Amino acid sequence: MDQRTYNQYCATARTLDLVGERWTLLLVRELLTGPKRFGDLQSSLRGLGTGLLAARLKHLEREGLVRKVVLPPPARTPAYALTRAGTELGPAVMALARWGMKWAMGERREDEAFRAGWAVLGLRACFDAEAASGVRAVYEFRIADEVFYARVDDGTIETVLGAAQQPDAVIEMDDETLVELAAGERTLADGIKDRDIRVSGDMKALGRLHSLFHLPRPESRKAVHQA
Repeated sequence: MDQRTYNQYCATARTLDLVGERWTLLLVRELLTGPKRFGDLQSSLRGLGTGLLAARLKHLEREGLVRKVVLPPPARTPAYALTRAGTELGPAVMALARWGMKWAMGERREDEAFRAGWAVLGLRACFDAEAASGVRAVYEFRIADEVFYARVDDGTIETVLGAAQQPDAVIEMDDETLVELAAGERTLADGIKDRDIRVSGDMKALGRLHSLFHLPRPESRKAVHQA
């Protein structure tokens, strides 16, 4: 596959030469949560054909953003992981996510795919480091059949797919409730009150949760008066 280029000696243009093709940044998004097998990536990116996925991975590997690895036991299967250069795209992806929460999300369209696991990065994008100063807690989220956790440590956050060993608090809900939270249609408190969200563990840690993560207030891109 021929690589297209903007032919501009500009950092932004050069970066878009590398990651501006369709699906490329979504592949980076998937790999920001850890190494993935080819089948895992295909399952997460519905609509991306086998041939195009292989081509995108080959491009990213050739450009030094992705490398092939072997997953540790018991899997022991080939997978793809980000290089250091690829990992440093993380803040850019998080910035796009925050912008999208404010200016692009809105209601879910009927044909749009959704995976609860994408919230792993959403938590990072919504994290308020200042509010988390001095806070140390592990929150485990169980969304339908997906499990992931967030480790908050004095203003920093680590989010990981999989179960936590000793979570301070556990939050459970279904996919639809998570979609409603992401769209700003409901709050965590509303979900708990309506018993669509179940919580357990340290009540003090749970009480801090709403202050640690802030969804940007959605705004219309077509407002009459714009700055």
